[in-house]
Amino acid sequence: MEKILIIEDSKSLNLLFSTHVKRELGFEVVSAFSYKEAKGILEKDSDFFIALSDIKLPDALNGEVIDLVLSFNVSTIVVTGGISDEIQDAICSKKIIDYVLKGNPDNLIYLLSLIKRIKLNETIKVLVAEDSSTARKIITELLKVHKYIVYDCKNGEEALSILKENPDIKMLITDYHMPKINGFDLISEVRHKYNKNQMVIIGTSSQEDDRLSSKFIKYGANDFITKPFRAEEFYCRITQNIQNLEYIETIKDISHRDYLTNLYNRRYFFEAVNRLVALSKREKKKFTVAMLDLDHFKKINDIYGHQAGDLVLQKAASILIKRFRETDVVARFGGEEFCVFAYDMRPKDAKEVFEVVRKTIMKDVIKIDEHELKVTVSIGICTKSSDSIEEMINEADANLYQAKETGRNRIVFDF
Repeated sequence: MEKILIIEDSKSLNLLFSTHVKRELGFEVVSAFSYKEAKGILEKDSDFFIALSDIKLPDALNGEVIDLVLSFNVSTIVVTGGISDEIQDAICSKKIIDYVLKGNPDNLIYLLSLIKRIKLNETIKVLVAEDSSTARKIITELLKVHKYIVYDCKNGEEALSILKENPDIKMLITDYHMPKINGFDLISEVRHKYNKNQMVIIGTSSQEDDRLSSKFIKYGANDFITKPFRAEEFYCRITQNIQNLEYIETIKDISHRDYLTNLYNRRYFFEAVNRLVALSKREKKKFTVAMLDLDHFKKINDIYGHQAGDLVLQKAASILIKRFRETDVVARFGGEEFCVFAYDMRPKDAKEVFEVVRKTIMKDVIKIDEHELKVTVSIGICTKSSDSIEEMINEADANLYQAKETGRNRIVFDF
């Protein structure tokens, strides 16, 4: 379990921070109440995710504890009762994550959300394209303080090469003046593959030309920052743009999911599968389509109620999610009916895979109050690849109907 170091001489505040960090974020917490204690802890073990630290401690009144923590390469959030412009400039120059004021309940909420943000950043890739080695170093170091995965390069040509090798990069920060391919041309190239809802692009330039910002936006950037910039402004822009991207992804994901089972819904199934069919045609891969229907599901609802029926559907969905790969598409088509598109799956493999699914669902015990339920599933499979996914679904559905008619809890194949 990852640890957070909390350095705060007020026992009540230390306890408050510790309690919320453990309960709401799940981190292990190590507390220190003085500079001396913090130094002793860090000398024994400095493997902390981040540190929360006050500026003034009884044995270190001038912020020495911040330098101490940073000397052990522990990313730090400063928590303080008040801050002057001079102190603000001083602590922001030390490459801290952020500072948070004590005394306001809303600031505790912000502190917890900030820690969550930093944790999420560990999975986010950012590319910096900047021909100035000094500016490139400043930007990459700021990003690393917030724990982003950072790639950097000195021109647009290198940037396109890095993007090709890392298509999951979520943010590009690019200067305007660069050799070989400038910032505008780089953005134009990137926007052919990634729209604004897929990748954030932030333009930067040190030119005192107020037209540059609007030009960056017109070429497809999400935002623009003029150099030199304050670290606070930089972090605000970066975080805001990443969060906007995540909000869009969340909304999109919700629209693609069935609310009860969290499987894909019927509409998204056809969108995703039609793309996979085209891909399988290009790569000459086989695929399988299966229709699954829980047996005697109406009786469960009638006898035990719809809440029990919902639980049965969720358990079946959980089994399907665990059994199939990320390249497969598993959807709830409605009621107790599910559809699976299995990419690059041969008929022989399909028979084995779906037999495991059938047996797993049959053996699963579902507890409802004092009752223990077991359900079975009937499955129809189509392995004859076709350009028409609708035709394959109809074939699988016909085989499902035959499985139901011949006794249920069985699989009917087209081979």
